[in-house]
This record gives sequence, structure tokens and C-alpha cells, in this order.
Amino acid sequence: MDGNYKAYSYTGSSDRIKAILDQPAGSFEEVDGLPDRDQLTYTNGYYGMCSAVFIDIRDSAGLTSKHKRPTLAKIYRAFISEMVAVLNADVYVREVNIVGDCVWAVYKTTLKPHIDDVFNVVSQANTLLKLLNYHYGKQGIDPIKIGIGVDYGRVLMIKAGFSGSGINDIVYMGDVVNRAAHLAHEAGRGWGSHPIYVGGGFQQNLNERNQGLLTSSYVSGLGSVYTGNVVSSEMNDWLGSLS
Repeated sequence: MDGNYKAYSYTGSSDRIKAILDQPAGSFEEVDGLPDRDQLTYTNGYYGMCSAVFIDIRDSAGLTSKHKRPTLAKIYRAFISEMVAVLNADVYVREVNIVGDCVWAVYKTTLKPHIDDVFNVVSQANTLLKLLNYHYGKQGIDPIKIGIGVDYGRVLMIKAGFSGSGINDIVYMGDVVNRAAHLAHEAGRGWGSHPIYVGGGFQQNLNERNQGLLTSSYVSGLGSVYTGNVVSSEMNDWLGSLS
């Protein structure tokens, strides 16, 4: 969001706070799936089921100490550009966002097959890492590692910002978003750690074949999770043909 100067008034701020807090609870509607963002106003909100995917680069601090700024910019631009392309390439996508070196997305998954679709997106994102590292290697750049966190559950979707300023965004709040972010933070850390960490709510709704691609594990602070190093077969086969 681009800033656009407006003088601050604490009396106006007080009025806005009171108006927000006085809104009736009935303004927040419970729905099966997340609606389009253009249905949101500053006075309503929706509770809906969704899947959340977070993708983090591992050891970002190490990258900044190893590479000069032009190279760093290229690494991050390539990573963010193509991860966004993968996350956005699903008909159920509702939101794609970038926060620092993390890319995340929310999907409207009201039926079980929708969740398998999101799992395919995750496997493609994991395979994309191999493509990125192939091109990084051509430029003399060391390979990077990522962590991918995925979960399914109910989220609160609201529009938030400074009314009248044009500065606003859609905010997604709930355990599913927090847990997916924490899963991504833990995934891919340490020797032999799988890059994909999936929450129980998401895993239980996958079809039998996809469930079989994941391994049950226990992570301190997260409890039972399901991990894997799943790739897109078609894309992986194509990568194998690159010289």
C-alpha cells in the first residue's frame, strides 16, 4: 500500500475507534467459503473455510551476509515472482501476499477435491525450488532451501485500513493462518527435514493417494503434523531433461 499524506486528528481518531467498536456482531456473517473481496466493507466481515499456504526461505540472514545487494535482489525477485505465479495458478485462490521473503496464499476450499488441488499447488511450489536452484547455479549462486506450511480451517476475513484514505487491505485472521505460518517456519530446518509441513485438518481431507505421500510426525509446539518432500511428476521429469 502506497502512503499518501493526511494530517492526523486525535479527535477524528477517537470517533473512528468508537464507530468501529460500536458495530453490531451481526455484521459478521458465517459462510461455507470465502467470498470475493469486493463484497467486503469497513463494517462487515465473513467467517469461512479455507486452506492457507505459506512459503519461507530458510536462512535469509545467511543470504544477506553471502551476497552483494544486486545479487540478493535477483535471488529474491526470482523467488517471489515464480512462487507467486505458482500460488496464483489455481481456480480456488482467494488471496496471494508477499511479506518480506515469505509468500503466502489463501484458497476457498469448500469441497475435499479443492484441498487436493491446493496440495498439487504445494507440490509444484516444492518442485519450483529445484528449477530456481538450477538457474541460481548457472549464475554461481548457492542453492536455497524453503519451508512450506499448509493447513485448513475457518478464518475471519475483514477489510481493514484508514477509511477515506485509500489505504486498506484484506486481513485474514484465525488459527488456520497462524498454524500454516508456524508450520512453514519449522519446515525444512536441519539435516533431513522435509520441506513440506501439513496440519492435521488439511491432511485428513486429502484423498488416500495424497495422504500416502506424507509421513506423520510430532513437532514440539505444533503437535502432530504430516511432512513430505512431494514434487510434481511432470515438472520434475522436465527438470531432469535440462542440461
